This record gives sequence, structure tokens and C-alpha cells, in this order.
Amino acid sequence: MSTPTPVTSLAATSSTPAASGSATPAAGAITALAPEELRSWITGQHDQDEQQDFVVIDVRSAAEFESVHIPGSYNVPLPLLSEHTDEVASRLGSRVVLACQSGVRAEQARQRLAASGISTAHVLTGGVPGYAAAGGDVVRGKARWDLERQVRMVAGSLVIAGLAGGRFVSPKVRTIAGVIGTGLTFSAATNTCAMGKALSAMPWNKAAQEPTRESAILSLPSTTAQKAQAANTADSTADERAGVA
Repeated sequence: MSTPTPVTSLAATSSTPAASGSATPAAGAITALAPEELRSWITGQHDQDEQQDFVVIDVRSAAEFESVHIPGSYNVPLPLLSEHTDEVASRLGSRVVLACQSGVRAEQARQRLAASGISTAHVLTGGVPGYAAAGGDVVRGKARWDLERQVRMVAGSLVIAGLAGGRFVSPKVRTIAGVIGTGLTFSAATNTCAMGKALSAMPWNKAAQEPTRESAILSLPSTTAQKAQAANTADSTADERAGVA
């Protein structure tokens, strides 16, 4: 998997309270970012005074990422991010927009990052499809069903099988429908999806090269390195001005 080029855009402060006299968003609050806003950031339609680097992290599976993704985004699947949250947070600072298919996995990632000190991460509303529908540029590859669509298909099929089996085989088979309903309720209440996690491990949901800590996390731009580079640039500029004087 080739390492994407980081996108450069405006500060997230354009959609969050100003630094002066305003509190930082609470770690438990969803900081949503409209796809139109992200598009304007990427295309540089904001004032240059507010411009700064930021990173778009796509927390979907590698297969979903290959199917369609935002140019310049980094693929760090949610399980990988969950395993190395502190390391991801240490590299990102607060310069992050989280994207997935609909916003559910991105919000889970935001909560994990918030626990590691990143309280200003944005969740892209509507996910990557919403960004594409808003006119944003995307890179398309091999078409696949996203995980959330697969979950709906499997859950619906099991419910139908349970009801049909209960009618034609044994009333006890209807228990399947009840189990699925209970699972979906628990999934909504806890904002998790065990079925999605299980499906993500299936062969058809695997990419040729699955992201690893080395290929995904270590490829993220380092906040420390960027600060050092900025300091070196400032020192060079000061030296040049001193020479001219």
C-alpha cells in the first residue's frame, strides 16, 4: 500500500469555538464536520490566515478503503487504531478528521482518541459516501459491499430464516429472530457491532496488503517532527533577516 500524501487545509477552529474566551469541546461531545466544510478545507477556500495542516484518517477496513477513499487520507482501520490509540494520538495532536462509511466507526475512533487526550477530533458527517455526494473528489477502486451493508444483509437474512423456520420447521427456530433483534438493540445501545467485527475478518473483506502498525500508523505525520521543522524554518528566517540587517 502506497503512503498517501497529507492534505493541507484550514484549521478546525473554523467549525469549533474560538480559542479566546471559549472552552474546548468536551471529550464526550461529537464534533461533527459537514462534508461540504471538509471539501472547502481541502480545496483551500478559507482565509489563508487560518490555514494549517490537518490529517484525514479513514477508519474503515482496508478493502473498503480500496473501494473508495478521500485522496490524501490515511487508512487506519478501527481495530488497529483501538490497539495503538495512544501511539496514534501522540502523532496526531488535534489535527484530525475521522471518516468511515456513515460516521459510526469514526465516532468510536473519536471516543478512543478523546480518552488519549485528543478532544477536538472531527467526525465526518455521512462518511466517505457523504463526502462524494457533496461533490468531493474520491479515489475509486474495486467495488465491494461495505461492512454496514453486509451487516444489514446478514441480520435481515437470519431474521427471515428464523421466521420461516418457525413456521415450517419448528416454533423454536423463531428464537433466531429474537437473538438477532437483541443483538441489534445491544449494538445500538453500546455503539458497537460484533457482527461487523466478525464479518471484517472474512476473506472477501481482506485487502491484498492489510494495514499494520508499520505501514499505517508510522506513516502518519508526526506532530513532533512537524514542530521541529517549523522551528528550523523560523530559525532560518530569523538568520536571513539578521543577515540582511
